[in-house]
Amino acid sequence: MHNAVMDLPVLNLAIAYIFVLVLLVIFKRRGIRRERQILIATTRMTVQLTLMGYVLMFVFENPSWWLTLLMLAVMLFFAIYNAYKRVKTAMPPALIRLMALSMMAGYAVAAAVFILIVLRIQPWFDPQYCIPISGMIIGNSMTGIALGADKLCSEMRSKRAMIENSLMLGATPAMAAHEVVNDAFDSAILPTMNNMLTMGIVSLPGMMTGQILSGTFPLTAIKYQIGIMLAILGCTALTVVLFVTLGYKTFFTRHAALADEIHRDEAKSSK
Repeated sequence: MHNAVMDLPVLNLAIAYIFVLVLLVIFKRRGIRRERQILIATTRMTVQLTLMGYVLMFVFENPSWWLTLLMLAVMLFFAIYNAYKRVKTAMPPALIRLMALSMMAGYAVAAAVFILIVLRIQPWFDPQYCIPISGMIIGNSMTGIALGADKLCSEMRSKRAMIENSLMLGATPAMAAHEVVNDAFDSAILPTMNNMLTMGIVSLPGMMTGQILSGTFPLTAIKYQIGIMLAILGCTALTVVLFVTLGYKTFFTRHAALADEIHRDEAKSSK
């Protein structure tokens, strides 16, 4: 096997932007007005990845625990922000705080187990391993909690009558919201499960592909990919289960009644 990665000249990379032009033409011909979003997304992706490349070069050349922690903090901050922005339904402030705490707790547990126990990286803050692995874990948990939060918020409002009937019949808030919480958790985990079902047959994951392109023995790359997918599954599960099992409580008062915010939001949406 070759151990050197084939270089990709900038001019050759520029040819790949033809796919963006193809997409723009398709949208234009179909009368779908998305040109601005496509151009913004493409530009942001290019700029963000380029800047991240220079940042990572500096961090890799100057490894230190505080630089690694700073990078992880920035990644978590933007992941939490993007997860919050993806939720289409209004979220109470307490639920937003819980989203942040759940993401941090889920990542901390999953990263500690995978980086310190499974990989046994020395030192633990080695940016070559810690940052890219953390990025994959955080990115997937961000998607999961965004789906879970959106499902939880929307169903707590759409099923208000059912929940209130259950409360009037003597159910506790946990019992009344049990189905909603389970649906939210299932919606959050399903994309990760579907990804795992097709992995290796339909698709070759990015981490595995990158390692193979860099000259890593395929079976070694596969072992890393299996490990990171299990870490992603664990992080997403921990993050979402913390969020939904504690988050539903923010929709109830201390007297076990639905909070007024739900009624106000429904009144606004019906106008």
